[in-house]
Amino acid sequence: MIGLAEIRGRMRRRLLLTYRVDPAIAREILPAQFRPQLVDGSAVGGVCMIALADVRPGWFRPRLGVATENVAHRFAVEWDDGGEVRRGVYVTERHSSGLIPVIGGGRFFPGVQTRAQFDADETETRFRLRMTAPDATVAADVELTDDWDSSLFATEEDASAFYRAGAIGWSPGRGERGPEALELTAGRWAVRAGRVNEVSSSFFDALPSGSARLDSALVMRDIPVVWRRPDASRL
Repeated sequence: MIGLAEIRGRMRRRLLLTYRVDPAIAREILPAQFRPQLVDGSAVGGVCMIALADVRPGWFRPRLGVATENVAHRFAVEWDDGGEVRRGVYVTERHSSGLIPVIGGGRFFPGVQTRAQFDADETETRFRLRMTAPDATVAADVELTDDWDSSLFATEEDASAFYRAGAIGWSPGRGERGPEALELTAGRWAVRAGRVNEVSSSFFDALPSGSARLDSALVMRDIPVVWRRPDASRL
């Protein structure tokens, strides 16, 4: 792939919806190179709903760039690399409101993306988001809260550390290419707990009954980020 070595931007809003998933079901979904990373005996799936701003090539320093809404369905994974076990995420599908990610994804930078429509109704403390695409739908209504509620992670800090450690994200390559990776570096890292009023995901809702259960939500805002290709960008 000929393309950008580095992309800069800002996560204006990142909503992380975490699911507890049956490990056997997760293994069926993941490519053979990966296995689910288990927490308390369960695989960890999720929906990441990101509003990006100022997205631009890494060499372009002025904070001017593209703004898009994006959704990624993902699983925390492990893989073997030269005798070492590494951890990150595998993104099963990506959707974006922008033409540039849809056209460039899998061509100029990793991550094949499908065009989608988004509706967002946001305040300082509440996020009502909806994505509609030909092959998927996601809807979420989440409010900030000081009360942490999760069966996977004992504290908000534990959940935050888990997500921060999963910096390498793998995605299906375009055509016959295998999985391709991008590594996320955040200029700072700050999360808030979210209370879920409503959530639906056509991806997780379609899994066998009881195999995927919503666990918790985290909210991040105004985070400067850089995406780079890691040393081992293919498996």
